[in-house]
Amino acid sequence: MATETPEKDSNRKLLVVGLIIVLLSINGILIYMQQQKTQENEEQKEIIEVKSTELENQIKVYETLKADFERQNSELKAMGLTNDSLETRIAAINADLAQLRSFRNGSFSLADQKRFKDRAAGLETALKRKDEEIAKLQVANEELHVQNTDLRTTQNKLSDSITTLATDNQALVDKVNLASKLEAQNVRVTILNDKGKEKDDDDMEFKARQVDKIKIMFNLGKNEVAPKESKEIQMRLIEPDGSPLYNLAMGSGTFEHEGKEVFYTSKRDIVFDNSQQQVTFLYSKGAAYKTGKHTIELYSGGYLIGTASFTLK
Repeated sequence: MATETPEKDSNRKLLVVGLIIVLLSINGILIYMQQQKTQENEEQKEIIEVKSTELENQIKVYETLKADFERQNSELKAMGLTNDSLETRIAAINADLAQLRSFRNGSFSLADQKRFKDRAAGLETALKRKDEEIAKLQVANEELHVQNTDLRTTQNKLSDSITTLATDNQALVDKVNLASKLEAQNVRVTILNDKGKEKDDDDMEFKARQVDKIKIMFNLGKNEVAPKESKEIQMRLIEPDGSPLYNLAMGSGTFEHEGKEVFYTSKRDIVFDNSQQQVTFLYSKGAAYKTGKHTIELYSGGYLIGTASFTLK
């Protein structure tokens, strides 16, 4: 059996050492590569987390912008104003929000981040300008409200003054009308029979069977306030049962007295001349007169100006 020489033994040792060195080198390389991969994974995870945080921040920014623009829109509407550009901007922000939320399921690149940041900055600038504009409008609107309130107060005072003036004027008119009211004086009643013969009686009592026509005479008292103008005088001949004689064919009609419609028996149109002129009514019933007390009422301008009574037996 051959023995190994010192030279061969030395070569073997060198080979073993070399193999060990190679194995150690390979193992070192593998460890280094593993460390690099772990680091890359950590960096990638960190990048993903940063992108996710950035995305959520951007979503919050756009949600806040949307709420602010909606607030501005409400403030303008409260002042009775509309702004189509705000409606359009809110719709655009809604579209941006939808796109940002879609990035949760995909990549949110640096280019996307920059694009949305720039858009948000522009929207914030527009928001500030619009807030300044709305603030000025609110001040102007408040001033206008104060002016309108003052104007309404003035109008109310003016309306009250006009109402008071109208009331005073109406009261004055009523006083003038009352002062200018005509007065029937010395009212007398006589009768005419069917032959036209007139009969007078101091007590104004007559036989009913002799009456064909009733004659009423009176004078209009002097009145310096009453204007000299055409006047209408209504006569009511009231029978004993309280009913006024009324016949359209004989010239009867209605007039207003104290807010009520009143029937009259006959009327006369005269021109008042303040001369104590005499006025006469001649009335024919066309049928037998009732016995009992009859009343004569005379009216002009809605006022009762005189009365008288006579009796038929």
